[in-house]
Amino acid sequence: MTPSSDTPDPYADPLVFGQRLQILRNRRGLTRDQLGGLLGRSASWVKGVESGRLKTPKLELILGIAEILRVRDLAELTGSQTVHVDLFAGPGHPRLPAVKAAVDAFPVSTPHEAPPTAHLRARLDRAWAARHKSPNHRDVVGALLPDLIRDAQTAVRQADRAGERRAAQAILSESYALCQFFVAYQPDAPLLWRVAERGLISAQESEDPRAIGVAAWLATQAHRDSGYAHFDAADAVNLATLAHLTPLLPDAPNQVLAIAGALTFEAGYTAARRGETGTAWRYWDQARAIAERLPADFYDPVTSFSRAIMGAHAVTVAVELHAGGESVRQAAAADAVTIPSRPRRARHRIEEARGYQLDGQPDAALATLDKAHEAAPETIKYNGYAKRIVLEEAESKIPARRRRASELAEKMGLLAA
Repeated sequence: MTPSSDTPDPYADPLVFGQRLQILRNRRGLTRDQLGGLLGRSASWVKGVESGRLKTPKLELILGIAEILRVRDLAELTGSQTVHVDLFAGPGHPRLPAVKAAVDAFPVSTPHEAPPTAHLRARLDRAWAARHKSPNHRDVVGALLPDLIRDAQTAVRQADRAGERRAAQAILSESYALCQFFVAYQPDAPLLWRVAERGLISAQESEDPRAIGVAAWLATQAHRDSGYAHFDAADAVNLATLAHLTPLLPDAPNQVLAIAGALTFEAGYTAARRGETGTAWRYWDQARAIAERLPADFYDPVTSFSRAIMGAHAVTVAVELHAGGESVRQAAAADAVTIPSRPRRARHRIEEARGYQLDGQPDAALATLDKAHEAAPETIKYNGYAKRIVLEEAESKIPARRRRASELAEKMGLLAA
C-alpha cells in the first residue's frame, strides 16, 4: 500500500492554537471585536493570536476563551492530545444508558395498561421533590426516569378522550423536562436535543399553558448554551412563548405566572450573555415584579422561580455581564440559604464563585465552590464554570491556594481517568 492511500494521521500536521481559535470563533458566530470585548482585549489582539503574531496566551486566558466559545474538550482548542479536560460536558453518568434507551425506544405496542394520569402526576411530583432534596440528584432522578417516560408515553397512546390525551401529553412533556435536567452537560448533545424537541411537541399537543412555558424555557436554554450564533433562536422561542402567555397573566394561577417570570428572566440572561446591560437588567426588573405577585413561600419545582431566587438571578446577570464588583455586591445581597433546592443552591454558589473570580478574589471563589460541593456534588461535577476556576487556581503561584484548588479538583472528580 502506498503512503498516499494510507488513512491520514489527523495529528501529523496539527493546527496551531491561533488557527484553532479562529475556526472555533467562526463556528460560534463571534466576530473578533465581540470575542475581544468578552475577554477584555481588543480585536487586534484576537487577530494577533489567530495569525500567530502573538504567542499562545496563558492558561487563565485559554480557559476564558474556552468558556466563551463553549469548548467541550480543552484539547479541541489547544491541540494537545495529552490532556483532555471536558469543560462543558461532564462524564457520562452511570444511569445515562438506561435513560437514553427509554428516550430512544419506539414502542409500537402497549403490553400493559397505563397508570392513571393522577398516579403519574404524583410520581412526577415525587421525582421533582427528590431532585431538590438530594445532593446526588442525578443518580436519584436517573433511577426514576426510564419507567416514568415509558408509562407517560403509554398513557398518551391509550388515552380515549381528547381531554385525557391532553392531560397525558402535559405529564409526558414535564417528564421530558425532568429528563433534560438529567441529560444536560453529559456527553450526548443529540440526546439532549431529542428530549427538548419531544418536550416541545408534547407541550403543544397538551395545549396546557404551563407545559408550553416549561418546554420553551428549556428549549431557550438549549439554544443559548449552543453558543452565540444560537442566541437569536433562544430569543425567538422565549419571546414567542411570552407573547402567548401574556394575555393569560392577569388571572393566571401561580404555576403559569411563575413560568412567565422564569421566561422573562431567561430573556435577560440571554441579553446579559450578549453584553446588553440595560436590556438584561430591564428583564430582571420585570421578572422580579412577577415574582412579587407570587406567595412568599411559593417555589416552582421545575424552574425554581420564586421571590427567593431573584437575588441569585441578579448575581447571574452581573456575572454574565462580566461585572466583578457588581457580582460581589449582588452575592452579598442574595441569601443562598433561602433557596430550598440543593442543586439550585449549588448552582447559585458557583455563580457567586464566578463573581469573586471576576473581582480578583480567588480564595473566596474556591471557598464558595466548596460550599457548592457540600450542597450538591453532582451539580459542581458537571459545571464547566466551576471546572474553569479550579483548573485556573491549580496553576496558582501561591502554594496554599494551589493546594486548595487541587483538593477541590480531586473531590470534583477532575483527576479521574
